[in-house]
Amino acid sequence: ISMWKFTSDERGAQRWIWDKEASHEYIEAVEAGREQWKREGQKHATDLPLRFAARKVEETAKATNAAEACKKGIRYFQALQCDDGHFAGDYGGPMFLLPGLVIACEVAKIPLGPHHTHEMLRYIRFHQNEDGGWGTHIEGPSTLFGSCLNYTAARLLGLEKDEEQAINARDFIHAHGGAVRIPSWGKFWLAVLNVYEWDGVNPLLPETWLLPRSIPIQPSNMWCHSRVVYLPMSYIYGKKHKAELSHITQSLREELYVTPYQSIDWVQQRGNIAPIDLYTRHSKFFDLGNKMLCLYERFHPKWLREKALREVLDHIKHEDVTTNWICIGPVNKVINMLCCYFEDPNSEHFKKHLPRIKDYLWFAEDGMKMQGYNGSQLWDTAFAGQALIESQMIEECKNTLLKLHSFVEHTQVPEDVDEKVKYYRHCSKGGWPFSTQDHGWPITDCTAEGLKVSIKLRHFPWISTPIDAGRLFDAVNVLLSMQNSDGGWGTYEPQRGPAWLELLNPSEVFGAIMVDYSYVECTSACVQALSLFHKDFPAHRTNEVGHAVHRGRQCIMRKQRSDGSWYGSWGVCFTYGTWFGVEGLATGNEASEHEAIQRACQFLVSKQKEDGSWGETYESCTTKRYVQATEGHVVNTAWAVLALMAGGYEKEPIRRGIEWLIANQESNGDWRQQTISGVFNANCTISYSNYRNIFPLWALGRFAAHFSSDSV
Repeated sequence: ISMWKFTSDERGAQRWIWDKEASHEYIEAVEAGREQWKREGQKHATDLPLRFAARKVEETAKATNAAEACKKGIRYFQALQCDDGHFAGDYGGPMFLLPGLVIACEVAKIPLGPHHTHEMLRYIRFHQNEDGGWGTHIEGPSTLFGSCLNYTAARLLGLEKDEEQAINARDFIHAHGGAVRIPSWGKFWLAVLNVYEWDGVNPLLPETWLLPRSIPIQPSNMWCHSRVVYLPMSYIYGKKHKAELSHITQSLREELYVTPYQSIDWVQQRGNIAPIDLYTRHSKFFDLGNKMLCLYERFHPKWLREKALREVLDHIKHEDVTTNWICIGPVNKVINMLCCYFEDPNSEHFKKHLPRIKDYLWFAEDGMKMQGYNGSQLWDTAFAGQALIESQMIEECKNTLLKLHSFVEHTQVPEDVDEKVKYYRHCSKGGWPFSTQDHGWPITDCTAEGLKVSIKLRHFPWISTPIDAGRLFDAVNVLLSMQNSDGGWGTYEPQRGPAWLELLNPSEVFGAIMVDYSYVECTSACVQALSLFHKDFPAHRTNEVGHAVHRGRQCIMRKQRSDGSWYGSWGVCFTYGTWFGVEGLATGNEASEHEAIQRACQFLVSKQKEDGSWGETYESCTTKRYVQATEGHVVNTAWAVLALMAGGYEKEPIRRGIEWLIANQESNGDWRQQTISGVFNANCTISYSNYRNIFPLWALGRFAAHFSSDSV
């Protein structure tokens, strides 16, 4: 029975709590919605439990023009705003996150409780594919990475091995060679659980953290997400920590493998990866380096290992403290927690990890999942604010924008972390994070979107205390400091290591994880933000801002593909990247930029469907070529028409796209949840449930503001 209540505090922390007093109306609505969702066969949940309150929004007749549709959409979307001003939503999708948490809790003897256990198992059951396996993400084909981890987690959560779902899962796993062929992250998790041997795991040496920063392979030169994941992995690997054998893990040793566990040659399994899992193959450079590391591991000095482990644990604890035990993401969150458990299960430091687990959990029709972050609070809210402002329907959403402004203001990071140089952190003061201030890792595009909406809100007289100009200057400082040598922007930090480090990518399942590359989305967001800032504060660091913007636009043009598109690295996919590319270049007025915009618009128009819509599948991300979806997608369509309007393209294809958005709006102002819209590292999708509202609203509002309402 679905008796869960969503709560958020004044700092944006999102929690789902078991609610014994949930109304019959709520329970029946969620259960009915779940059954309908199952019948429709969608992989992506609709966020019905969160959106239950918005069900009371009045249903009205179909809008006849963009302005009516926008007002209708605003009326619905406002009902979703949390008391602190942010917009909450499902940020799940990856299928390897929840199993990591379940395994960590099993190892560290952390009770999940019967209600969480039930809903987590429901989630895993729902997302099992017809072939018996699980994908790396909810829309993906079955892989051993997804299948072995989710089968293991399901068994720990209470799935009986004789159930049909368990039998089907084992059939899939065995048909592809058993768990010996799981990718490296899976090997790590199974080794921690003591259902795989550490001899079968490629070396994860903590000693690398003792190397000088001038050596490229020193972890400080890696992309921060990879750096902080392999950090705690190296601690556990360095000590070869593993759980005590139990009845269930002893059984898993038999269930996961094709041959008897004791007969497996574990050393030979280090590079044994199933073909269905391989996205990034090991390079010859990696294989050679790995042989050297294996040799070192056999003969390493114990004193040096102990020194390295102390260094690594110090970095782990700094990451915990500076993120209020949230950590940068869900993978290092649970591995950091495990490291602290192995160090001292009775320590206060370990205990502070426990309440923060719930920051990552999300409940929807498909059950309880672990999100890809502690939420997308600031990101969604900054986009929502810009969409509402551009609609020019300010009276309809004034109170919404007041609360939104308060959240954005309180989410800006106020200070740098302590000893940032020692712990390889970039400046933070003035940046905005993806989620909450407690999380605290600022990102280029989040800082840019936070800066943009803050500047736009300053223009309204009813914002009585706009964000102080000095704090905006701090945000600009963050952006200027993060620009890469190629003129573009990466995510969290300027690129530190050389691109050839990608030859050492050990993950097998992800692409482009080793350094912080420049991305069209991040670059465009920063160019837009700095351009907008310069209009309001022309005297502040004039030459530096102007030079950064110029270099950013040049980078955007260099990244444009020959067909006029841009590849989207953080959204699906060419419609997303091309929207950002056009918006970034639209801030300039050079002839070369105009020509690039026109080619981009022509690319988009060439992909428009007969019904006026656009639709891509996530396979565009993995194959790096445009893959048409069978039906139009409201988010892709919104991105495309936003780009066409920003590029000043002819009206007819824009009108057709707007007509399609109006026709597909539901009677209460919502839009149907369709396939997943987010992606990371080329091969894994992630949910942005609010996109289905934010971007159609933005497109309709822009159209209504720039064209007469009856032109549709």
